[in-house]
Amino acid sequence: MYHQTARVLEHVPLAARTFRVRLECPDLAAAIRPGQFVMLRLPNTTDPLLGRPFALYDTVLDNGRPVAIDVVYLVVGKMTGRLREVAAGEALQVWGPLGKPFLDVGTPERVALVAGGIGQTPFLAYARELLGTRGFGGDAPRARTNRVALYYGVRSADLAAGVDDFRAAGVEVHMASDDGSIGTKGYVTQLLESHGRTEPLVGCGPEPMLHALAKLAAKWGAACQVSLETPMACGVGICFSCVAKVKTPDGDDYKRVCIDGPCFDAAKLVWE
Repeated sequence: MYHQTARVLEHVPLAARTFRVRLECPDLAAAIRPGQFVMLRLPNTTDPLLGRPFALYDTVLDNGRPVAIDVVYLVVGKMTGRLREVAAGEALQVWGPLGKPFLDVGTPERVALVAGGIGQTPFLAYARELLGTRGFGGDAPRARTNRVALYYGVRSADLAAGVDDFRAAGVEVHMASDDGSIGTKGYVTQLLESHGRTEPLVGCGPEPMLHALAKLAAKWGAACQVSLETPMACGVGICFSCVAKVKTPDGDDYKRVCIDGPCFDAAKLVWE
């Protein structure tokens, strides 16, 4: 794990209240893998005191060498509200890579990524890894699938963030929205089901959406993993504030999302 003060190279809007921040941190960029996350904290302040977790959106290369990471966030509270005020050239405290990467999906013909809200953020780097256009964590690029499809649900069209990035990466994009202002009107899991059985499934987003996805996967008998958006205080397993209830051979137990996840087999989670 690297802990450093990183210079902000870019800070740009992607959608309503949604921004991409680019951080100069070559060592971290070379080590991080899709599915992992970093903690960000504003320097020289104790308000807010704690850092916040943000998924890897993408890495940035310079002559083939990772030099920076991209993080995408939605402004929802004090931390992200203040983060929005940080300009290019200023600095943020960052530590990572944290958590475990996405689970191995083998070499299927197609992988379906299912996102709700801001849940698309872990998937751009992952799509590049799956398609073999980018290597991460020191690995050489290796294609794991021929097709990656993103099923992305938002409340309204103005909140759809990064769609062009996914299409440019070679991802099929299928949209759903609550109000019908973009794509199909309704839940993203309904859109996914209308396209017929597919696997493996990889989900990230609000818990009700993930629960619905897990039910659909069980109905289909499909492999499904989910990346949980559980709030975290430390990110390194010390505080036990981010536990998820899981099934074990000896009964239900709890796992820390920050070090045992954030990616879990959906069938092994206890949905309440």
